[in-house]
Amino acid sequence: MPSLSRLKDKGIGKGKTREDHADTMNQLFAAYARGKECKELMAILGEAALTDTDKLYAKFAEHFENEYVSQGYETNRGIEETLEIGWKLLRIMPRAELKRIRDAFLDKYYKEETILQGESCTWQG
Repeated sequence: MPSLSRLKDKGIGKGKTREDHADTMNQLFAAYARGKECKELMAILGEAALTDTDKLYAKFAEHFENEYVSQGYETNRGIEETLEIGWKLLRIMPRAELKRIRDAFLDKYYKEETILQGESCTWQG
């Protein structure tokens, strides 16, 4: 019996969802995992112990939980909107940190003029 991850891989990507779906999903989960670690370190050692990049990961994790994961029971969000929210959140991070996303997708979806490193990420969609 195929594993769920292999089944998932057959149902996403170009021709099924959107070309960047797999890369974006992998980067979101990797950034969230690191952000959770940074938040834990901040709770134990204090914010001063974190690098500027670690602080961005912690900020990303906070926004990921509040705006991506916690969409609410009444929200009916499609895959396109979900991917756009993901990209909006990924703009918190410097492009150089997004190592799981192919350059072609970064060029297409990581719009540097809308980087959110110093801004609120509340989704207005």
